[in-house]
Amino acid sequence: LSDSIGGSFSTSSHRCHHKQKHCLPIPQCGTLSISPLLFHPHTKGSQIIMDTTQKAVKRQASFCNAITFSNRPIVIYEQVRLKITKKQCCWSGALRLGFTSKDPSRINPDTLPKYACPDLVSQSGFWAKALPEEFANEGNIIAFWVDKKGRVFYRVNDSTAMLFFSGVRTAEPLWALIDVYGLTRGVQLLDSEIIPPDCLRPRSFTAIRRPSLRRDTEDTRLSVSLCDLNLQEDAFHVTATTCPIPQNSLNSQHSHLLPSQLESDLRFHHLRGPHVKILDDQTVARLEHAREERTLVFTSRPLRINETIFVKINKSNAVRTGTLSYGVTSCDPGTLRPSDLPYNPETLVDRKEFWAICRVVVPLQSGDILGFMVNSDGELHLSHNGAGIGMQVCADCSQPLWMFFVLHGAIIQIRLLGSTVLAERLGLSTPSSPTSPPNSPTVLCSGVSGPLLSTCGSGPLCSSISGTAPNSPSSLPESPISPSVSGPWVDECTICYENMVDTVIYSCGHMCLCYSCGLKLKKMANACCPICRRAIKDIIKTYRST
Repeated sequence: LSDSIGGSFSTSSHRCHHKQKHCLPIPQCGTLSISPLLFHPHTKGSQIIMDTTQKAVKRQASFCNAITFSNRPIVIYEQVRLKITKKQCCWSGALRLGFTSKDPSRINPDTLPKYACPDLVSQSGFWAKALPEEFANEGNIIAFWVDKKGRVFYRVNDSTAMLFFSGVRTAEPLWALIDVYGLTRGVQLLDSEIIPPDCLRPRSFTAIRRPSLRRDTEDTRLSVSLCDLNLQEDAFHVTATTCPIPQNSLNSQHSHLLPSQLESDLRFHHLRGPHVKILDDQTVARLEHAREERTLVFTSRPLRINETIFVKINKSNAVRTGTLSYGVTSCDPGTLRPSDLPYNPETLVDRKEFWAICRVVVPLQSGDILGFMVNSDGELHLSHNGAGIGMQVCADCSQPLWMFFVLHGAIIQIRLLGSTVLAERLGLSTPSSPTSPPNSPTVLCSGVSGPLLSTCGSGPLCSSISGTAPNSPSSLPESPISPSVSGPWVDECTICYENMVDTVIYSCGHMCLCYSCGLKLKKMANACCPICRRAIKDIIKTYRST
């Protein structure tokens, strides 16, 4: 055996018995006796931050410009071992792994392209390919190596070795190439090992899969360029008609819609409807049943004031009708049981907690990004692909509010990308007025007298559901007491249903009480408007002209 530098190993350093039992565990077959493998200290992408030991790197922003190399040439059968230390779910694609015959010390870092695939591999002397996304989870250990025939293999944790790609020229020294791309934000180099070929039993990726490597978290996706290919299994029968936008282009589009820094602590709560499956470290919710009857999912924690939550439409089906519903609730999902989740969210009206439900009325397709933000006035604002849609519903933000989603119709899978407190992003303003911005939807949210998830005309279908207050918090593009918004004028007080309405609530501006009931309501502890549930600061008696 000769290594890629031209030297040879001592026979004793890699001898492996012919009996398979002596080849396992793998480290018994041979260990590395040369200098430790580190990241190259100087030749790296502009977004790479490296620790002082040269063993850990992290991409500080964006999704690209994070190409790195090893500090020395690797040898044939030397396993480059990486631990994934950080994952950022808002991007597509993952780690790119490979080799180069170009000495990184002779490469000007300023000339490195954004992407290893396809930019770098299109040049002579560079070979790399994308790791399948479902293997790029935090804590996974990835090992990859090249054999004397130029074939590159990889393994995930303790799984069987798998053929990655071939065609590497092994007659020249080879350095490891690692692009910390997309979903993968941080990696750490572990001690490398030399594993002779007799100890390895690589298999084709299309062989029978191991349960530990089940591919059930992501799309069956093919990218346009070969090096940007996520390896597929035969059972998926992927055709050319399913090819989406390449990952690099898709990530470039998303980078304009997302802030540079996203908090990644937000997950879906373990409580969910039985017709929904939670995947990928509780960041993906996927519809699992065609009946769409019990598809509620919740956030794992309450929302923060002025926190914008970003949600990506991972999969949609244009053949089906219906869209995504969402809302906020004061009900801690941790206090619920799966049997408490209704077949139809309309039945939530029987619960004592606050529930508000809206529907996204703009057309949605795979890849769209939605932003949700509750400001200090309790207004829930929505954005779609960077365009602010405006206030959708009001909520009582004096108590913790969890967000929930209802997968419906064409929406098959969604992903929580993360959150940020930068409320000005994506046009999610926090107006001081109780009315919505000019681009708000122009219809009043309905109550629960009709089907909760039925089709709504030109605006969002919204319902405030509470066991202690009437239903109807709304988006108010005009005056909140305007008959043109709320329909026919309501003369009766919404509390006593006897006296005429003659009182305006300050500061929300709703006119729904008689003065007598208004005085009584104002004196109550934690008094709030019966319509929008905003705190009552004062009541103002009005007089109508005849």
